[in-house]
Amino acid sequence: LQWSSPPDAIERFKSQEIWFAPPQFYELCRLCNFSLLHELHKFSAGRALEGCERWMPVMLTASDGYIQLLPGDELYPEDPDYTGEKKIIMSTDKKVEDLMKESSVFHRIVIKSINHLVVYVNIQAKYKHINPVMINSDCSDHNSRL
Repeated sequence: LQWSSPPDAIERFKSQEIWFAPPQFYELCRLCNFSLLHELHKFSAGRALEGCERWMPVMLTASDGYIQLLPGDELYPEDPDYTGEKKIIMSTDKKVEDLMKESSVFHRIVIKSINHLVVYVNIQAKYKHINPVMINSDCSDHNSRL
């Protein structure tokens, strides 16, 4: 085990030393909003009583990759299949780039390959939470020192 700051962990992910599932990559991008640990503590204490939201990502298969849709994204279904019982499969023959151009409200993780993830968010976070820093796992730019 080795401690890594969020930017360091993302760099290790980019170099394929370690791997994160998309939800963990998303959360590391959230943590990149804080340059110091005490800033994260202050933020956490200030929003702790605001509430939380449980999400179910919905996978959209495109011709050249995948998009994990999250609540608030304009492509997120009104009635998501939370249990998997409905066996709903969302797919399209369109490319990820075309889907991005056609959309304007984003809350998604684009997955081009196992180590190429990009978080896109332009919605207002609920419960005074903070959106992730939009980081492309191929070329991250951040300044967190957690």
